[in-house]
Amino acid sequence: MAFPVRPRAVLALTCTAAVFAATPLAAQSTGSAPASAPTLTLAEVRALVEAHLVVSAIHDSSDNKAAQQKNKTKEAQLELQQKKRAMITEALAKKGMADSVFSKRRFLVSSNATLRAQFDSILSVVTGAPLPGVVAAAPLAPGAVAASSLPPGLVGTHVGHVVSSFMDTPDKSGFLPMALVEAKIAAQHAAFAARTPDNLQSMQTHAGHVIHAIDPTQAASGPGKGFGMKRAAGGIAQHVELAAKEPTASANVKTHAVHIATAARSAMARGDQAIAIAKQIQGATTAAAAAALVSQLVSMCDQLIAGSDNNADGRVGWGDGEGALQQAQDHIGLLLAGEKKP
Repeated sequence: MAFPVRPRAVLALTCTAAVFAATPLAAQSTGSAPASAPTLTLAEVRALVEAHLVVSAIHDSSDNKAAQQKNKTKEAQLELQQKKRAMITEALAKKGMADSVFSKRRFLVSSNATLRAQFDSILSVVTGAPLPGVVAAAPLAPGAVAASSLPPGLVGTHVGHVVSSFMDTPDKSGFLPMALVEAKIAAQHAAFAARTPDNLQSMQTHAGHVIHAIDPTQAASGPGKGFGMKRAAGGIAQHVELAAKEPTASANVKTHAVHIATAARSAMARGDQAIAIAKQIQGATTAAAAAALVSQLVSMCDQLIAGSDNNADGRVGWGDGEGALQQAQDHIGLLLAGEKKP
């Protein structure tokens, strides 16, 4: 896939490359990481920019197809996901880059200010987009974990995508912080709907907001971040399982990965249930009918984070359909604690 580059952009990119190539990476920023920290060469950053543009185009095209009404069946969604994964793998292979290498380099760029500045500079030259401003690092989002606390190697890269940072989320946060934010928005608007049991329009409006926070492909607009709790929870499950499949993954990682992925997928299932209730509210013809469903919606949205004690044993576990985002977060903590050196 070709991306048009203006002559001036080519010249600027060439000059930038020449300057960086003549200077050791550690000297290219006053705030560079220690020499022992994982890093990338300028050529690797430039290759990552090219791969990022191709993969982003594939994501956009695939997501647009997934949002079409004719593709709303589970079979069609699964087929589109499989095609997207295959297209990304093929596109990266043409760039001489494996999926695992692409993921690792994206995480390095997202967690290293020097590399991110280089990435943004090259991206600006190639695309013509304005160079992002340099701002102070924001505090960690709820549920986020500092990169320095992650396991080494690709295990830490994938766990980092869950808890620290992922380039495709709106604020570059990890999947878990993003899922928590979207779930809280859904719960908040379910509660808003419950405040107006006599106002059908208000309840239906907030029901739409709940849908948007859980799965924005099913609601055109709303107060959510535009990523969706379901998609973020799916990212949690996918990337923690990728961490567990790495040859260097410990028994501790493999054990807790099952717990985390199971809880995250339970949260996704609850998201589907909440959406189904919200759509019933949208289809209600009287305030009384909608209000009877709103209490169910409030309960289901609360369970996106808290889970539910299905077997009434006084605790919410990660399995048997009980777990949700809170249990995923708890077991991420256990995973990281189990990896710490004495």
